[in-house]
Formats: sequence, C-alpha cells, structure tokens
Amino acid sequence: MGNQGVRILGVKLESPLKELDAIDLQIIKALEEDSRVSLRKLAQKIGVAPNALHNHIKGLEQNGIILGYAPIIDAAKMGYPLTAIIMIQVEGGHLIEVENEIAKENNVLSVYDITGEYDAIVIAKFRDNSSLNSYLKKLLTERFIKRTTTLIALNSVKEFSKLI
Repeated sequence: MGNQGVRILGVKLESPLKELDAIDLQIIKALEEDSRVSLRKLAQKIGVAPNALHNHIKGLEQNGIILGYAPIIDAAKMGYPLTAIIMIQVEGGHLIEVENEIAKENNVLSVYDITGEYDAIVIAKFRDNSSLNSYLKKLLTERFIKRTTTLIALNSVKEFSKLI
C-alpha cells in the first residue's frame, strides 16, 4: 500500500487488507462517525466523485467489510439497563452448537470463543436481576453447558467500537 495510510490523531494507519486504499479507510472512518450521511456530503468530505464513492462503498459491502447500517440503541432507555458478561464452559465437541443457540436470544449482544478456563463468553442485556437469574438458570439446564460464571457491569465507559 505504500504511503496511502490515513492519519488519525497523528498516527498513520496502514490498511489491514491490501484491497483497502486510503479512500476506503476514509469512508469507513466517516461512516463510523455517521452512517446516515448522504453520499453527496460524504463524497464532498472525502474529495471524490459520488459515483467513485458509491463504487468504493459497494466494494466494501461486497467484501464483507461493511456488514450493515444500524442505529445505536440506548439499551437502558429501552428497559435493559443490566449488562452481564457470562463465561461458559461447554462439554467437548459441542461449542459451536451451544454458541449458535445462545446467539438466537434477542438480548444477547455478542458471543465469543475464548481461550482459558472457559470456552465462550456472552455479553447480554437484561431488564433486571430477576430476568438475568431466570436466563442463567435456563442456561444451566441446556445440554452441554457444564458451568457458568457471571459478571455484572457496573458502568459502561465505552460500549461501541470504532476501528478507525
């Protein structure tokens, strides 16, 4: 890629993929800040023609770099103020099956394979301690789940990520 990295806070970022160029990185950064910006305004901001911008965005979508566009919802204002981090031990050979079932729950935000004593970690939102308690009891009745350990987040310092 050479010297086409994007400068952010004085740090030059090189593209993680060879297919991404400086324009792609600028598009990603701008869309992370405001995904509702019009193509015309975004093209002006980046300094490219709207058609070229459209082609770059389509390429980012087709390559699976941009997965979608969604509003950021305040879970607490929607009645889900409790964030739980649930670590799960799973019987051998059934991790993917268990994770796929857990991922179907609407209040589950993330499911990760992890290293260490546990096999998976789940980030989920709940209305209150009672709903968390019910969920945990349900989890422990599921086949192949051996053990869980739950942490409750007291405060959110940063909940949404921006890569660029």
